[in-house]
Amino acid sequence: MSLTHESLEAGVTIEQEEMVLHSLHPLNAGIAPEVAREKFITPQKRFFIRSHGSIPDVDGETYRLSVSGRVKVPLELSLDDLRIEFASSSVVATLQCAGHRRSELAAVQPIRGEVAWDADAISTAEWRGVRLREVLLAAGIGPGVKHVAFLGLDEIEKGGERFGFGASIPLEKALSGEVLLAYEMNGEPLTREHGFPLRVVVPGYIGARSVKWLGGIRLQASPSNNYFQRHAYKLFPPDTQAADANWEEGKVLSDLAINTVICRPRASEVLPAGPVTIQGYAITGEGAHIEAVELSLNGGATWREATLLERPHPWTWCFWEASFQLEPGCYEIVARAWDSRGRTQPANLREVWNFKGYMNNAWHRLHVSVF
Repeated sequence: MSLTHESLEAGVTIEQEEMVLHSLHPLNAGIAPEVAREKFITPQKRFFIRSHGSIPDVDGETYRLSVSGRVKVPLELSLDDLRIEFASSSVVATLQCAGHRRSELAAVQPIRGEVAWDADAISTAEWRGVRLREVLLAAGIGPGVKHVAFLGLDEIEKGGERFGFGASIPLEKALSGEVLLAYEMNGEPLTREHGFPLRVVVPGYIGARSVKWLGGIRLQASPSNNYFQRHAYKLFPPDTQAADANWEEGKVLSDLAINTVICRPRASEVLPAGPVTIQGYAITGEGAHIEAVELSLNGGATWREATLLERPHPWTWCFWEASFQLEPGCYEIVARAWDSRGRTQPANLREVWNFKGYMNNAWHRLHVSVF
């Protein structure tokens, strides 16, 4: 689907030629892997967009963040309060939608009612704001708190009800130094589509936990009861279908799975014989970093290690590449990654298929022809 500025909400601009539009209302757009791989830090205009409802138009001057629940002192904070009363902090972190690479799963068996993401729902930015822990400590953490819940200022309609997007994370994660209340992205204020005036950034977790347009923080004993925490973002085994799913038994998604994507060459590309450089990225979840990426040119029969281009980092993707001398013929290129906790990826898409199309981290495969 092509993009036109007239079709987007007022005040929202995205890069027409480079973004892949999946839906207008809500606005969801990705970035092709070969474009994403061009820069380690994704420019804000290329950063993938994930929305579940409206994109609110918030007045930064009158904006207030509420901190409530099991706190000793409830807070109402303006943007100036956050900037003046709390030390600024930054983190470079990759955000990835739980539906990243869903289209590959849908090719195995249909997935209904979900955004048809390809390998285009991932981006990296340098985020600046204040540490969530500092705001929580200023409010005072009351007894029995185990979870920190977030609620957005967007508006979503489901089942005849209207509500904002919500999520929660365990208190232990909320108190870690990397979780930010971010008001800047790559040195610039957040744009509307990326959460202006304030968003949560939860490195190492699925993007759905990094709530945008943050209006409220609540400290509580149990996880968020918001539809998107309680129901939507849950993982089920491959043999479960939506009709017979027990939603209470689904696995609540949190940290990312180890994953890798081949960005160049593109799928079905025709290449001249001779030297070919294969490029991609890899990422893994909480408390780990990428140790190695392996490539196969024969569907996984034999492997060769690629070169990692950055030192290991726990919160970001890692770029890799490898050069091969290719003779004329047809090749199935396969990539798999390993992380510092000894984890690797499942070989087959059927091993990870689920009716929501979440967390596809099977070996990434594509075919090319060489003449």
